[in-house]
Amino acid sequence: MSKVCALCGKGRTAGKNVSHSNRHTVRSFSANVHKMKLSVDGQVKSVYVCTRCKRTLNKED
Repeated sequence: MSKVCALCGKGRTAGKNVSHSNRHTVRSFSANVHKMKLSVDGQVKSVYVCTRCKRTLNKED
């Protein structure tokens, strides 16, 4: 299971490393997600939330 934000869907994206000789190799960028306990449909569940959504949730409190 890949770590994807439960609120916005942000996850892993792909890109390329570019060396000094301009060779391209594939790499991946992982989203900065943290495990949090949130109330989902009246039940407390442990879900992954990205830091941007985490800041927004703290702002609403």
